[in-house]
Amino acid sequence: MIISVLNQKGGVGKTTLAINIAACLANRGESVLLIDADKQGSASTWAGFREDTNFRVISLARENMARDAMKLALDYTHTVIDGPPHAEAIARSCIVASDLVLLPIEPSGLSTWASDLTVRQVREAQEIKETLKCGFVVSRKIGNTVIGREIRAMAADQGIPILKSDIEQRVGYAESLTMGRTIFEWSSGSPAAKEIENLTNELLELYEQENLPDSAEAQTAANG
Repeated sequence: MIISVLNQKGGVGKTTLAINIAACLANRGESVLLIDADKQGSASTWAGFREDTNFRVISLARENMARDAMKLALDYTHTVIDGPPHAEAIARSCIVASDLVLLPIEPSGLSTWASDLTVRQVREAQEIKETLKCGFVVSRKIGNTVIGREIRAMAADQGIPILKSDIEQRVGYAESLTMGRTIFEWSSGSPAAKEIENLTNELLELYEQENLPDSAEAQTAANG
């Protein structure tokens, strides 16, 4: 599986998710590659704080990175791409290289509206690559707030499945990345670690599905 974590808006938790999804997969004994396709290099900087990781991290932030990313991915069970904000051409390459595109959205209309461009790019890519899948994940959610619930209804209008696993805004995510750790190393067994486990499981299930549920079905499932 090659999964890209993308949204044109910055600050929605793309790098946090990319690093911790890669870690979750690697903790299960899988060979994992994390590609930093963001020119800001946050994932690469994180890796630089460490002596080693149980997954490989490389920087590949250029417009024509798709072919090289797919070639590198052949040597790994799973590849996670940390995509850039505000970089249409690089984002398109990330999508082309991917089997699954994960779109983090905050409980704010801004990140949902910013995802419009990425959704259009995914739709264009799906015309050529019919197996390409895509899903929204609610990220940086503040507890059981009204706006946290309403974001699902807003995202459903995009016609993209919304994953059941929410990622809440937790200080543990920021602390762990600042210290060059994954959430599993920083706070194993915590609610944050469980969130990443649940999200990773759902991504694997989504990847393995032959047909995607439509947004209405995903919304019904999310609401129980």
